[in-house]
Amino acid sequence: MDLKQDLRQKLTQKLSPLQIQTIKLLENTTLELEARIQKELEENPVLDENLEERDDEGDVEQRKNVSLSEYSPDDSTPSYKLYVNNRGRDERPEYNTFSVRESFQQSLQRQLGFRKLDERSRSLALFIIGTLDPDGYLRRDLDLLVDDISFRMGIETSEEELEGLLEIIQDFEPSGIGARSLQECLTLQLEAKIDLETTKAEELIDKDDLRMKRVALEILNDHFDAFAKKHYDKICSKMNISQEELKGAISQIVKLNPRPGGQVDDSYSEQAQQVVPDFILEDNDGILKATMPKFRIPELRVNKRYKEYIERSGAPMSAADKEAATFVKQKLDSAKWFIEAIKQRQNTLQKTIDAIVKFQYDYFLSGDETRLRPMVLKNIAEQTGFDISTISRVVNSKYISTNFGVFPLKYFFSEGLTNNSGEEVSTREIKKILSDSIEAEDKSKPLTDEELVVVLDKKGYKVARRTVAKYREQLDIPIARLRKEL
Repeated sequence: MDLKQDLRQKLTQKLSPLQIQTIKLLENTTLELEARIQKELEENPVLDENLEERDDEGDVEQRKNVSLSEYSPDDSTPSYKLYVNNRGRDERPEYNTFSVRESFQQSLQRQLGFRKLDERSRSLALFIIGTLDPDGYLRRDLDLLVDDISFRMGIETSEEELEGLLEIIQDFEPSGIGARSLQECLTLQLEAKIDLETTKAEELIDKDDLRMKRVALEILNDHFDAFAKKHYDKICSKMNISQEELKGAISQIVKLNPRPGGQVDDSYSEQAQQVVPDFILEDNDGILKATMPKFRIPELRVNKRYKEYIERSGAPMSAADKEAATFVKQKLDSAKWFIEAIKQRQNTLQKTIDAIVKFQYDYFLSGDETRLRPMVLKNIAEQTGFDISTISRVVNSKYISTNFGVFPLKYFFSEGLTNNSGEEVSTREIKKILSDSIEAEDKSKPLTDEELVVVLDKKGYKVARRTVAKYREQLDIPIARLRKEL
């Protein structure tokens, strides 16, 4: 086959560097964008932060004009050397100091150090401690641990030996550590409380409280399945106790901690996630306006020296100068694209949040969930003229601060249903009615899903039982039997 060359014109679609930058920045939250800008400032010498003049510059100028004659030769240290100006440009502290607490594993290892054990037993106990999950439970069977220890440590042991060491660990604080099930965890805690109560002086013991603890322990040991399923009548019948006695025993059980390992901090950071709102909603006498906080996003600019260097680079240059000019030009283009991408991101976010506020205006005025309108990504895309994928990137992981709380933007999106009047209502409105109805129910006779269907029908919402069950599960509300209380 002969080789031939020919010219062809071809039309293709490609994303420009600016579009790629904008798409990536749209998904970033305020904190992520702040980190991204700081990284870009460090990596790109052409990019500068547009800093405003500080108010205390007059103090610096005044110190420059101080006459040297004011200092006595007898002074060992001139006063100007004692002047400290280490304040940052942001008056508010960005990071708070924190203390590191003892971790979960360290706490158990420390307590193990107080026990008189030989080297072999201590090694086996440390292995068991390392096997506990973050909640404090031992999820692996002892026969499997025997194999693990033999394979990893080369120590031959038995289930009986590990059982004895596990009992030692279960005696550590907090009570319930090393349990293999929820039943064993709660039982260990109650036994520890009973033992502590019986060590008190006779006149200090609350006999009624101690009796309730013992009844609760019997329930956990002999009737745990019935207790978990809330078959209270069956428990009263088998134990020959009254409902008041059962209620007192249950009050002892609900005070116990089902996750004893969770009360010991096992990290070097805060457990709760810090949320910084990307938008702030202001209500000025019924006029709503959403703004983006600007104190975290610095204003960027291109360094003038590098820009002038490129403009002067038309003259003949050496190879090294050409290489430097090429590098500066690449960084200059990158800086321009980044600055423009930030501007486009801000414009896109502002336009999107304005559309959301306009669509849910009645809700944002009152904060009443029943006034939420059905809203999907397509509704906002049609109002803004953006693509649905762009709206999805904007609302992802973004939060808005309102007068009635901080909410993720996804909170305001929901499907719709038609009520008996033919009006389209948000599914969140139905969930709110479901939640309120369950909260107000008689806990001794909680509402079943069929009864909740009737409640919704009376309020004008025709919903099937399986739909009620689905919404109830989404609200993390258990079935009627498990909501029953004495």
